[in-house]
Amino acid sequence: MNGKLLWEKDLGDKKMRSEFGEGQTPVLHGNRIVVQWDHQGQSFITALDKLTGNELWRTNRQEIDSWGTPLVVERDGSAQVIATAMNKVTSYDLATGKVVWEGPGLTMNPIPSSVYDDGILIAVAGFRGNRLRAIRLADAKGDITTTGAEIWSIDHDTPYVPSPLLYDGIVYFLKSNSGILSAYDVKTGKPHYALQRLEGVPNVFASPVGAKGRVYFPGQDGTTIVIKHGPAFEVLAKNALDDGFEASPALVESEMYLRGRKYLYSIGR
Repeated sequence: MNGKLLWEKDLGDKKMRSEFGEGQTPVLHGNRIVVQWDHQGQSFITALDKLTGNELWRTNRQEIDSWGTPLVVERDGSAQVIATAMNKVTSYDLATGKVVWEGPGLTMNPIPSSVYDDGILIAVAGFRGNRLRAIRLADAKGDITTTGAEIWSIDHDTPYVPSPLLYDGIVYFLKSNSGILSAYDVKTGKPHYALQRLEGVPNVFASPVGAKGRVYFPGQDGTTIVIKHGPAFEVLAKNALDDGFEASPALVESEMYLRGRKYLYSIGR
């Protein structure tokens, strides 16, 4: 923390279509940093030692550009890192980089990050098509198309940029980049409600967050709409700031941090 450079790692130059740039966030778990590097060249996923930057393993991937951040999940005493893409959704052993399981992919340009709770993974994308896959990890081994691990899926009204929110058995997700919300039961795939318009929040790039029975949706125009968590749609508040939001909120103890185009905000009691 004294500002001295500890290490650096050059992973090469990404070759991205239309110069869209990078979007996948490195993931820290234990002493490993996982980087998913999907692009127009040789794609790969790698794990680095967080203290030295040394490459611990690298596994090549047959994928093109993708932007979804990988997700690390603890299962049966070991950790697996799950990476989404157009061709496949793939889980790798965090210790070795070997494939644990793989299944059908999503759409082109998958951007939303996957979410996981109570044994179920939600992987979603929404560019040039729509796809949401709900996968029970207890049944996910090898080629999951033969195991029944995918317990439900949908092919409509999924997000392009915002990630879904999985909160106490309900998965919330937006249609494309619009303020049109659906909420599904994560175990059955049945909608509690669908295509509910968030009035006053027409465009959303930030991912929703939830806490203490509330779900927050910050819009590009500076308004954040707050709904009640649960199977019925109920708006609790609309809060407007003279700013705009593309970055997702961060919840830390009793405060919410919002990064706007002009300012960084801390909202609390």
